[in-house]
Amino acid sequence: MQIPRLHPDTIEEVKLRADIVDVVSEYVVLRKRGKDFIGLCPFHDEKSPSFTVSQTKQMYYCFGCQAGGNAIKFVMELGKRSFADVVLDLARRYQVPVQTLEPEQRQELQRQLSLREQLYEVLASSAQFYQHALRQSQGQKALEYLQSNRQLKEETIQQFGLGFAPAGWETLYRYLVQDKHYPAQILEKAGLIKPRKEGGGYYDVFRDRLMIPIRDVQGRVIAFGGRTLTDEQPKYLNSPETELFSKGKTLFALDQAKGGISQLDQAVVVEGYFDAIALHAAGINNAVASLGTALSLEQVRLILRYTESKQLVLNFDADKAGTNAAERAIGEIAELAYKGEVQLKILNLADGKDADEYLHSHTPEDYGELLKNAPLWLDWQIQQIIQDRDLKQATDFQQVTQQLVKLLKNIANSDTRNYYVSYCAEILSLGDTRLIPLRVENLLTQIAPVAAAYTKPVSAKKAWGNSQVSHSPLPTERSLLEHAEALLLRIYLHCPEQRQAIIAELEERDLQFSLSHHRFLWQQILEILSGDEETRNVASQPDLISRLQDHFLEFSSEMGLISHLFHVNEKNQKEILRTPQVVQAAIACMDLVMLEKRYRHFLELWQQTDPEAEPERYQSYYQAFYTEKIKLQKIDRQRLFSITDLI
Repeated sequence: MQIPRLHPDTIEEVKLRADIVDVVSEYVVLRKRGKDFIGLCPFHDEKSPSFTVSQTKQMYYCFGCQAGGNAIKFVMELGKRSFADVVLDLARRYQVPVQTLEPEQRQELQRQLSLREQLYEVLASSAQFYQHALRQSQGQKALEYLQSNRQLKEETIQQFGLGFAPAGWETLYRYLVQDKHYPAQILEKAGLIKPRKEGGGYYDVFRDRLMIPIRDVQGRVIAFGGRTLTDEQPKYLNSPETELFSKGKTLFALDQAKGGISQLDQAVVVEGYFDAIALHAAGINNAVASLGTALSLEQVRLILRYTESKQLVLNFDADKAGTNAAERAIGEIAELAYKGEVQLKILNLADGKDADEYLHSHTPEDYGELLKNAPLWLDWQIQQIIQDRDLKQATDFQQVTQQLVKLLKNIANSDTRNYYVSYCAEILSLGDTRLIPLRVENLLTQIAPVAAAYTKPVSAKKAWGNSQVSHSPLPTERSLLEHAEALLLRIYLHCPEQRQAIIAELEERDLQFSLSHHRFLWQQILEILSGDEETRNVASQPDLISRLQDHFLEFSSEMGLISHLFHVNEKNQKEILRTPQVVQAAIACMDLVMLEKRYRHFLELWQQTDPEAEPERYQSYYQAFYTEKIKLQKIDRQRLFSITDLI
């Protein structure tokens, strides 16, 4: 609606009544420090609180980004809303009469404001009606259900305002319209009645159902959830969308849970009304329910206002339906979890139980222990991928790998992604630690386009260091290294007279194979040699290839990466005609990689060292990386000649 200019008296009255601590607490977790309050600033990212709120001055100020002002400005800046819109919102909240400067517009404004107030009023009256009906003879069945089936005490029934909607078609309508004289149009707008399709009149939306009031953060009834006590479908019926109620922007029991969430720095999200109610009844007062929908960004932002660590635990059943519910509930917040902006955890209860059922046979302490040990969402996702899969079977192995790669590609934070790459590599290695480097490289290769998407800018000093000699791992260079290492291994396998020389060269230069699948093959060769010292001293080893192939029967998935090395075609034969020169070129290429690693290592240390604070270390690192640079320039000339003319 278009808002007319507000009277100065209205603005001043809002400033007087709107307590800044109360307003800011809706968005920021505040903690008392002295006479003021502190919290994490909502206007910029920070880990240590620099945002202060003064109740005596009715002002806020951030020492980090210098944001400051009163309650009105805070809501304006945070929500990007207009001044008049915020004042009207606060006026409604603190029951300040609204005056405008244009008398002819005041009537329309008051009408629209009055509609919301009437909706709040009629919904509150409905809640009282349902609570009263629960205590009557017609509500006896519903009351017994709460006390026996749900094992709820009287104090919990009253705490959540549970009630009963009688079976008649017009019971609520007659009470509110005929007895209390509320306009039927207001009841319809509140989602309590519907017009009949024929014959005129209205009928009640909720009939013969256990009634659960849905409240906003301030504790005002804005809608209802009704559970049937018969076989009628649907089992749960929610109020329709109204001026006050939007299912995707509301969380059941948040008004009851916000204090607990703030105190425990954690929010628990369950799927059903009675799961949340049971948790609160058991003293676990940081639980809310998602109203059966996928969690929206609005709902998550509502919760995260009250937790500094942004920790969110989704608790759904451990059966297939519960797993699907968890995946559905994650909805839009998956992106936040991938970015690390929310610590999302998943708690699945055993035997397909929900939280309500679990607490019937376990203690609140048992549930608390499960919360403490709930896995992060990414760990849970990985377990879902590998569940009921036999990784020793090629098809399952391939499908699991593809799904893991898809998951890893979505992780934005490089440190988090590297951790999970290693974790997934361990899973895929099936307990054989020798396979982990190979698995890591295979995963990184498949997610490389995402992993390399971000390039960090460098300082002037770093730019100077890099300008002298460029040795970034370009795809063409990796291809040369792949070719060189493969040639060296093929020569070793098919040219027995060169084996001793190759081993000697590698040991003298202290070189290793850089690519994990080549390194894995070399380790198998060395294991065979170490098991037969006599074989190592004999130039001819006619059974080496056969023994390796037998050895690789237990590593069938690795065989595909190196099996081509056990065979020599016409092209391979030409490549190894000049064996000594090719060995020299391959060794030079491998040596280059090791030198590059040392060069980058010392260069990075030099760049990170303060020359004024640590002049000796600064000079030492400079000398080290400069020495490696000279070696690189020398071996570059050797490598370029060898690769161009030989390989």
